Amino acid sequence: MAERYVVFSHGKESGPWGAKISAMAEIARSEGFEPESVDYQGIEDPDDRVTRLLSFCKDLRGSLVLVGSSMGGHVSTAAAALLQARGMFLLAPAFYMPGHAGVTPKPPKIPITIVHGWKDDIVPVENSVRFAKQYGATLHIVDADHRMQDNIAQINYLFEYFLVTLEKFL
Repeated sequence: MAERYVVFSHGKESGPWGAKISAMAEIARSEGFEPESVDYQGIEDPDDRVTRLLSFCKDLRGSLVLVGSSMGGHVSTAAAALLQARGMFLLAPAFYMPGHAGVTPKPPKIPITIVHGWKDDIVPVENSVRFAKQYGATLHIVDADHRMQDNIAQINYLFEYFLVTLEKFL
């Protein structure tokens, strides 16, 4: 069977193996994916993070699913077409942010699921509504803030469902 990878891209203020990513990595393993997580610590510029993601994935052979949180959602989306990703799962992606609204990347036509919190005070939930509507992404809005730390079980449930329904595209 061909290799299947889930590659995580963390947000601006977090690291490669935080609580959400570690929990989601277990779900990925249980569904037959090899989890990987890129370390962007110390890299502030989103374009430099995209370059890091492309470099990280260059030797991965097989089906690739990208998972991004906040700025990691922007980075995953920007790299998805070049990496020929088969799907994206995004948590509070940093789309249409002030000063960067014009650089929100256009995704390839692949399955995309977004989870965003109603109480997000970093990235307005309306940004994900706009993106989901424009590109036909599935959107789950949950009772959470930007970090969604209290929603890990719910996120894992949605992530597992996403991976299972993605099977036909792999």
